[in-house]
Amino acid sequence: MRHLSLGLILLCIVGTAAAEIIGSVATKFKWMGPNDKIVIEVFADEQIPGVACYLSRAKTGGVSGAVGVAEDTSDAAIHCAQVGPISLPDEIRAGKGDGEEVFKKRTSLLFKSLQVVRFFDAPRNTLVYLSYSDRIIEGSPKNSITAVPIMPWEGPAQ
Repeated sequence: MRHLSLGLILLCIVGTAAAEIIGSVATKFKWMGPNDKIVIEVFADEQIPGVACYLSRAKTGGVSGAVGVAEDTSDAAIHCAQVGPISLPDEIRAGKGDGEEVFKKRTSLLFKSLQVVRFFDAPRNTLVYLSYSDRIIEGSPKNSITAVPIMPWEGPAQ
């Protein structure tokens, strides 16, 4: 039983996505442990260099948040921007990558996560990113969307 618990904890740690934390603001004071807050993170779409996505999400504090067992709310917002030249792979340009997961962050110990998926709107030459929360049994209808029109890039890549 002890090994099973350790294995589940390691699976949760390994399964989290890497993003750079830009900053955070406290939203609710907690007497013990860290405050509840909104965290701002940035991540790159690994298949499409030239796109950076900024994600703000709720992070539960308190003692349960400090030890990693709290469940974060499904509140999140996303904005993606072109930060360099964009060259789309053929499979994405053909729509075969629509709905592909580009980011995932666990928001509870086991069953809930925040995901970002990508779509390509070919008639408008625009990438569309959708953030939403899911759970094994029941997800949340809360979501956020952003669009990145693909434009010619004149300056150096960032």
